[in-house]
Amino acid sequence: MMNEAAIGVIGGSGLYAMDGFVETERREVVTPFGAPSDVLVGGEISGRKVWFLPRHGRKHNILPHEINHRANIWALKSLGVEFIICVTAVGSLKEEYVPRHIVLPDQFFDRTSRRNEHTFFGNGIAAHIGFSEPVSAGLRDILHQSCLAEGAVVHNGGTYVNMDGPAFSTKAESLANRQLGFDVIGMTNLAEAKLAREAEIAMATLSMITDYDCWHPGHDAVDVQTVVSHLKANAVLAQRVICHAVQSIPLEAKWPEHGALEYAILTPKEHWPEQTVKQLEPILKSYC
Repeated sequence: MMNEAAIGVIGGSGLYAMDGFVETERREVVTPFGAPSDVLVGGEISGRKVWFLPRHGRKHNILPHEINHRANIWALKSLGVEFIICVTAVGSLKEEYVPRHIVLPDQFFDRTSRRNEHTFFGNGIAAHIGFSEPVSAGLRDILHQSCLAEGAVVHNGGTYVNMDGPAFSTKAESLANRQLGFDVIGMTNLAEAKLAREAEIAMATLSMITDYDCWHPGHDAVDVQTVVSHLKANAVLAQRVICHAVQSIPLEAKWPEHGALEYAILTPKEHWPEQTVKQLEPILKSYC
């Protein structure tokens, strides 16, 4: 009998308080990389198993640079998740990308400083994943169709530039990012994309625009009050899109992303350290 692939959702703590989601369990997952952001909330949407994880914790007490992305993705993979929908708050770097619009990024630009924490590998096993197309095209297409069905203003494609935070951009940084042609800016999603690919999980993102960063002369510089007001409105829309999208996600994990490690691991199997293999068991089980 086929094991049906589970779906993960990473986003705000209120996402699982949605019509259509039937909660069945809460799981505190222990990982080799430490604790995930919070307890994982499991249940069903339209008969599909879905796991929700609030990236900043239910109390929103984890800053972007404090998020344990490896623990988050490892925990989801260990629970059978093969598809992840990320919901992120972003600043717009384009005039036509208005607050409360949705952008579905297909590219990332890395301006983070913690890249050593954005991989599961090392400790005796070297791997280099292909990342030229960092977002699952199949899942992004499903999100696009779901956004349209729910009446969202959506922009399909674009580059997400990932900064460290927690402070917002300076005006010089914001203008430079615009000159480089980036579309939205955020503080969290690149690490999720990298680790999901290493874990052979198909991932796509709903980037929910909350502000114009600080480049726009006709708008005030971004502040927390503005962001929060748009976040609340965006959360309701994201819930509707997720409920719609879940119904179209395949039952089996057979997309290109689900075989990302096939030619990525350079260290011969006979030289894999036992402890590292044990640590990466949910990720390496198909190759052991």
